[in-house]
Amino acid sequence: MRIIDDLPPLREVIAKYDLSARKSLGQNFLFDLNLTSSIARLAGDLTQYNILEIGPGPGGLTRSLLALGARRVIVIERDVRCLCALDEIAAIYPTRLKVVHANALDIDPKEYVQKPMKIIANLPFNIATELLIKWLTTEQWPPIWKSMTLMFQREVAERIVARPDTKAYGRLSILSQWRTNARLVKILPPEVFTPKPQVSGAVVTFEALSKDFFPADIRLLQEVVSKAFNQRRKMLRTTLKGYFTDIETTLASIGIHPTTRAENVSVEKYCELARKISKNTVNENGCKNESHQQK
Repeated sequence: MRIIDDLPPLREVIAKYDLSARKSLGQNFLFDLNLTSSIARLAGDLTQYNILEIGPGPGGLTRSLLALGARRVIVIERDVRCLCALDEIAAIYPTRLKVVHANALDIDPKEYVQKPMKIIANLPFNIATELLIKWLTTEQWPPIWKSMTLMFQREVAERIVARPDTKAYGRLSILSQWRTNARLVKILPPEVFTPKPQVSGAVVTFEALSKDFFPADIRLLQEVVSKAFNQRRKMLRTTLKGYFTDIETTLASIGIHPTTRAENVSVEKYCELARKISKNTVNENGCKNESHQQK
C-alpha cells in the first residue's frame, strides 16, 4: 500500500481506538488508502478548493484529500469515538483540517465551508439519500458547492443516474438531473468495505449547473414528482387529478398522454407540470388552492 503521510495504517488506528463500524450509524469503512486516493482523484483538482467531508470515520478519505493537496478539509463526524483518530490527522495538518462533531443532517454547509467548495464523502448509507435531497433542493441556486463526489449503495447510485422508461427512474433521478450533471463513475465490490455489506458501493459525481436547466418552483416540483411516484404504476390522470379541473386536457397540452405513468415522463415535462400547477392549481373540490401559487 502506498504511503501518503506519516500516520499509521488505518487498521492500526481502528485497533487503537476500538473503532468497530456501527450499523446504526450506516458506517462502512475503507481501509485501503490507494482506494480512497482513487476516489478523491475523481473529484478533479483539489488544490484550489475547500472540501466538506461527511462521515469520515477513522479518516481514510480525509488523509487522501489532504495528501492530494486540498486547500482545506472540514469533516463532519457524528461518532464521538472517531474524534481522537481525526485529531491525530489534524495534528499533521493543523491549518488544513477542521474536525466538527455534529450530525450532518443538522448543519448548513455554508456555516462551515467557504467558496470555492466541493463535497466529497463516503456517505453513511443510512442518511445518504436524505443528505443528497437536502443539497439538491436548496432555494438558492447555483449552490455553495461546485461539485460533489459521493459514495452510495449501488442501487441508490443507479437510481440517481437512471433515465426515463426504466424501473430505476424516480424522484432521485429527476432532482439530480434537473440541477446537475450526474454520472456514475466507479463501482466498488462489497469486499473493499469493513464490515462487508451485502451490496456494492458506487461513486457518483455531480457537477452543479449554473442555473436550473428547466425552470420550476422547487417545492412544487418535489410535490408533483412525489405524488406521481407514490403510486408509480397508476396513470398520471389518476395520481395528479387533484391538481387540475381537467387533468387530461392539461397533460395533453404539454405533450403527455393521460395514460402515461410516472416513470415515462422526462425531467423537462415534470418541470412543465410544476409550472402549470403554480398557475392553475385547484384542490379536489375544484376550489382555488392559494398555497400552491408562486410567490
